[in-house]
Amino acid sequence: MVAWLVVGLGNPGPTYASTRHNVGFMVADELAARARTPFTSPRGMRGEVCETRMAASGFGGVGADAQRVVLLKPRTFMNESGAAVAKACTFFKIDPDHVVAIHDELDLDFGQLRLKFGGGDNGHNGLRSMRSHLGTGDFFRARFGIGRPPGRQDAAGYVLRPIPSSLSEDYAVEASRVADAVEMLLLEGLTSAQNRFNS
Repeated sequence: MVAWLVVGLGNPGPTYASTRHNVGFMVADELAARARTPFTSPRGMRGEVCETRMAASGFGGVGADAQRVVLLKPRTFMNESGAAVAKACTFFKIDPDHVVAIHDELDLDFGQLRLKFGGGDNGHNGLRSMRSHLGTGDFFRARFGIGRPPGRQDAAGYVLRPIPSSLSEDYAVEASRVADAVEMLLLEGLTSAQNRFNS
């Protein structure tokens, strides 16, 4: 059975829960909700894990085409995400080329989404940590556009401040769309998912 590790990048704890830097967690939560399977915190895993299956009927589906999917929300903070990802890859015997990282992307406007395989970290500390701990950048990425801060606002402060309540519903809708894109990536491959969702 094909196995995938889908990583939502973010920071643990209530302080960061509703920030732009945590959109990866938002998408992972949406996928777990679709699977109707809760996250757990296995001993030594360095993150919250949701083990499920993915079939043509969606997350939690069964059938001959079902694939094993492990959702991961690292609890190491963003800059050390790679340690949790590498641990999960070893434990679940998943190669880096079957890892999908979902992360915030400053260089894409809000509402834009890009799926890709491989590449650099583009200044994203979570991706940099993953590349370092996995020894390769050859994994899939779902880049969730959050846009640049207005004016001369500091980018670090921008991504770590809570999303304004006036935008929270928009972010929930976009997280659902990114979850749709990840589903298609796993089921139909990168090209099909890019053709439908990349903007």
